[in-house]
Amino acid sequence: MSEETITLAPKFHDKLGVVHCGVVREGFVVVGGELRELEDGEAFVFERVRIHVKRAGSEYTFTRQAGSGADPQ
Repeated sequence: MSEETITLAPKFHDKLGVVHCGVVREGFVVVGGELRELEDGEAFVFERVRIHVKRAGSEYTFTRQAGSGADPQ
């Protein structure tokens, strides 16, 4: 399976498939309506949609496996 990845900076948003992903402000990300605070170097998996987010300074990388069934129905 291939991966889908987007990299965002604070105050920007995009979609992985149909799932909204964004960086609300420095340190705060949202995926599919679920908000999470991330420290620099921290990573988190949003289990409901199977999207992995990793913070590196002001760069936030959102990744999911294509075909993982992560699209909500």
